[in-house]
Formats: sequence, structure tokens, C-alpha cells
Amino acid sequence: MALLNALKGWTPAQKSVVTASFLGWSLDAFDFFLLVFVLKDVASEFGVEKKQVAAAIALTLACRPLGAFIFGRLADRFGRRPILMLDVALYSLLGLATAFAPNLTVFLVIRALFGVAMGGEWGIGASLTMETVKPEARGVVSGLLQSGYPTGYLLASVVYAALYNTIGWRGMFMVGAVPALLVFYIRRNVPESPAWSAERARISIFTVLRNHWRIAVYGILLMTAFNFFSHGTQDIYPTFLQVQHGFDAHKTGTIAIIYNIGAILGGWIFGTWSQSAGRRRTIITAAALSLPVAYLWAYSTSMAGLAVGAFLMQMCVQGAWGVIPAHLNEISPPDARATFPGTIYQLGNLIASSNAVLQTTIAENDGENYAFALISVAVAAAIAIATLTAVGREAREVKLS
Repeated sequence: MALLNALKGWTPAQKSVVTASFLGWSLDAFDFFLLVFVLKDVASEFGVEKKQVAAAIALTLACRPLGAFIFGRLADRFGRRPILMLDVALYSLLGLATAFAPNLTVFLVIRALFGVAMGGEWGIGASLTMETVKPEARGVVSGLLQSGYPTGYLLASVVYAALYNTIGWRGMFMVGAVPALLVFYIRRNVPESPAWSAERARISIFTVLRNHWRIAVYGILLMTAFNFFSHGTQDIYPTFLQVQHGFDAHKTGTIAIIYNIGAILGGWIFGTWSQSAGRRRTIITAAALSLPVAYLWAYSTSMAGLAVGAFLMQMCVQGAWGVIPAHLNEISPPDARATFPGTIYQLGNLIASSNAVLQTTIAENDGENYAFALISVAVAAAIAIATLTAVGREAREVKLS
């Protein structure tokens, strides 16, 4: 209902911007999360250990800040719309190229380059959206936009559950070329941001960072905690289900579908609530609620218990994340809004990029016990998010256009 109310009075162009940004992030995440379902299969084909393939996830995350900076500066200089089209085309091409990797080295190089392209999409899409929509709709749209991430994970879950046994891991990455079709939609329907100015974009990013270094440091710390929270609860969870519980592709995919539905609902609910309750209070509440459900999520012994725990956990995780597109844009300097939020977000990703290797190593050293690796990271990240958010500032009423 809140989403429908927020859409009242919108122009077709505003609706198209939100649609394109949502789909861009969804399909970006879809390409990324295909890998988390096939870690052990890729490892088996290339004759290496799972943690060596998990390094591909780390490389993707580590290269995202570079993409956020490069594509963000291009979007600040040449406009959000043309660079968004370029970015979507590039990550789609690299997703397809993954299917043809002949060995682990080439596979890792392709996923690193994919990380560069993936890193550019979020900052451009978020700035284009927040600069275009009505101020009173930011909270709702923030939750909707961020729910694109679990929507992409959900799509990957469906593809894995339905098609993996037929097309294998390489075929799954061939499906990753589909997002390229979004470029045609953007070209036809999406206008340039009303807040973008070519003259203002000439300001040096180093000048911006020098003038706003405190908020930059704070944002990097906050997004490091956020990325450990999301990737620490998502990236190796399918491996945990497959290895520790012996679930096949159908059961693993089914649970992934269930917890991604929870993630989507969490983004919508908490993002909407943040418009009235405030960004900081909403983030703290979502992070705190994850603590009571962590044990059920990591230590349940039945499929039903794991599904319920995972649903609730991802509702909390993406509930906190649902506020971030609006919150980061609101606290960012206006003369580098395509660069600043995306780069801050992805620098946090860089620091947290070791998560998959870290958790996989902890589990393997503990007799394939993934439960402890999962819960320790999730709880620590939730506490860090609540603490950092509490000392931050609220900027819900700031003008973006």
C-alpha cells in the first residue's frame, strides 16, 4: 500500500527510472550469485579446492570499488543514463564469458573484470533514482531498489533449482547474458537525471574527498560492516546446505528461494518504515532483530528449521540494507553523488571481500563445520552496524535535486 501511494502522481519517466535501476541491480546480482551455487562444481571441474574457487567471489568484491570509482566519475562527467547503459552491457558480456573459462586462472580473471563492471551499477542507479523521485518517496523506493539484490539472488536460485541438472554450471552463466536486453529499455525509456550538471561534474573528486574526508571514513567503516552482514550470511550458505546438510540442488535452491523472498520483504518493509521512523532507527532495529534468529538460522537440524531461520535472517539483513540507497545518497556531497555513495559502498566491499575465503577456511579447519563460521561473522557484523549507525547522522530531509 505504501509503495502504491508513493507511486501516485509520478510521471512515466520517473517510473521508468525506478524500473531500470531496480532491474539493473537485480540482474547484476543475478550474475554474481550464480557462482555461489556452483562453487564445488567449478572446483571439481578444475581440480582445485573449494576455497580456491571462493577466491573468485573475493576478487569480484575486491574489484567493485574500482568499478564504482571509474563508472561513477564517468556518470558524474557524462551523465547517469549513457554510463548506466555501458555498465549493464559490460557486466552482461563478462557474465557470459564466465561460461567459457578453460581453467581456474582465466575464470578468476573474468570474475575480477566482472567485479569492476558490477561495482559501477549500484552507485549510478541509486543516484539516478534518488535524484529523480519525489523526496517523500525515497524511503519506499530505497527499499524497492535494494530489494533488487535479493531479487537477483532469487532469480539465480530459481535457475539453479530448475535448470542446473540440465544445463550444468556453464549453462547457468550463459543465461547471464540476458541482462544485456535491459540496455534497450534504458535507451528507449529512461531520461537523464534532473540533478546532473556537466559543469558541477568538473569538480575534482580529490577536492570532494578532501572537503568531506570524515564522512568518507565513516561511510567506509559502516559499509564494511554492512558487507560482512550481507555476504557473511549469503555467499557460503548454499555451500553450508550442500556440504554440512547434504542437500541436493532442489533442496538448496528451494531454501534459497524462501530466504530471498524474506530478503525482498525485509527491504520493502524496513525501507518504507524508514521514511517515518528515520534511517538510523530503522537500520539499528533491523540489525538488532537479526541476533535472536541467528541460532535458528545456523544450527537448525531440519530443512524446515533452516528455511524459517534463513527467511527471518535475510528479512533482517536486507531490512537494514533497504535503507542504504537513500541514506548513502542523503549523506553524500552533491557534487559527486554518482561517485561518492558507490565508491564508499564498494570500498566497504573491498575490505569485506575476504569473507568467503575466511568463512570457508574456518569451516574446513573445523571439520566442514560451516555453522560456526556463519554465525560468528553475522553476529559481529550486526553489532558493528548498530553501533556505527547510532553515532552517525540523520539526513532524511536533505534535498537531492
